[in-house]
Amino acid sequence: MSNLFDTESAGNLTEFTVSELSGSIKRTVEDRFDRIRLRGEISGFRGQHSSGHAYFSLKDERARIDAVIWRGVFSGLKIKPEEGMEVIATGKVTTFPGASKYQIVVESLEPAGAGALMALLEERRKKLAAEGLFDAEAKKPIPFMPRVVGVVTSPTGAVIRDILHRITDRFPVHVVVWPVKVQGEGSGDAVAAAIRGFNACAPDGPVKRPDVLIVARGGGSLEDLWGFNDEAVVRAAYESDIPLISAVGHETDWTLIDHAADYRAPTPTGAAERAVPVKAELVADQARTSARLASAMTRLMDFRRQTLTGLARGLPSLDQLLALPRRRFDEAGLRLGRALELNTINKRRTFERSVSGLSGMPQRLSMMVARDREQIQVLTARADTAIAANMKTHRAALASQHRVLNSLSYKNVLARGFAVIRDGENRPVSRAEGLGPATGIEIEFADGRISAVTGDSTPGPSPAEPNTAKPKAAKPKPARKKPVSKAKPPEQGSLF
Repeated sequence: MSNLFDTESAGNLTEFTVSELSGSIKRTVEDRFDRIRLRGEISGFRGQHSSGHAYFSLKDERARIDAVIWRGVFSGLKIKPEEGMEVIATGKVTTFPGASKYQIVVESLEPAGAGALMALLEERRKKLAAEGLFDAEAKKPIPFMPRVVGVVTSPTGAVIRDILHRITDRFPVHVVVWPVKVQGEGSGDAVAAAIRGFNACAPDGPVKRPDVLIVARGGGSLEDLWGFNDEAVVRAAYESDIPLISAVGHETDWTLIDHAADYRAPTPTGAAERAVPVKAELVADQARTSARLASAMTRLMDFRRQTLTGLARGLPSLDQLLALPRRRFDEAGLRLGRALELNTINKRRTFERSVSGLSGMPQRLSMMVARDREQIQVLTARADTAIAANMKTHRAALASQHRVLNSLSYKNVLARGFAVIRDGENRPVSRAEGLGPATGIEIEFADGRISAVTGDSTPGPSPAEPNTAKPKAAKPKPARKKPVSKAKPPEQGSLF
């Protein structure tokens, strides 16, 4: 009886194929879980598949569910999935009949609260820091006085107006603005593209290559500033050849681009102040420096002038240079004459004594005396010749020194047709402005001096007065000629 009952009960059950059962389960699940919000931690994410889709799992402490993001949805996500990130996924649950699995098809992702974003931010910061993107050695100095400033920001916000206003007040320079989105989907990629675009500009291109970049945005929440934590933005800031100033948010807001930038400004206005100096202060500093330079040059010239004057006083004059050789020559000449006279007298006395002592000797002694006399005459002749040669040598040396002295004299210049003008105190006059009209002067020529009175400063003879100038060939009258005055011996280095 039992076996018969069991057989009859089994025959009353509905029979399904595998495909029918899988389809029925799929419809039931999709109808029941058409659109849900599922919170969990991303696990097993390896990036997009070659097809463009993304496959991973969502898990919590006790369960796991497969998830998929189709290619068209993935490109529009504001927050990209990352391994270990806690998110809230919105989508629908479906099954995969080929493997008897169920999964959630994700349509949107959002972080599970600010704590999740902070944890993701800290993890990303450690990763990029380990790669050396935040090292101080990689930071470039900000130029002191840039000619072109590039600004990456929104073209319609208050930030760009504050930056332009501050730069105009401090030091007006050429500013190039690259307009970008600073919030929302695609903002990170736009900022990164702007930084790389400025670096690609040629120095002589239609868009001037900036000397410094400012990446700026006003304050906001962590979600609003999330685009500046994008890895693409950080890498673009690190790779920028142009020094970059980050000014994102308020002073208390920190993003990852602040760590990679060459300088972090607390506000966009602070970035403008760091980018350019104050022109008025530079002008004042230049004026002070110029005044100090002029004063230093004046003191240096005075010192050099005093040093040169002191050295000039220490230089001997021509007379002083020739005085000692002249004195030595005169003394040598006097000693030579007296020595020759004394030598002759001594020889004569010796000869007379010899003659007187030998006067009574035989003829042989007389011959010896005659021979000695002849020898004395020869020696006397030789002495006279030597004296004459010595005098000739000294006379030639004196004549040579006399020629040197004459070559240095200003009278040689007068002999070539020049003249020396002297004032009433017998001082040479080198400039016409030192003489007024009707001033008495003396004109010294090569053969003497004449007196004259200066006339009007107008060049050429006056029409109302006859020309009293003498022809060049005529000699001056003896009545106007004065004897050459004995001027003070000229000093070395002067024509007079």
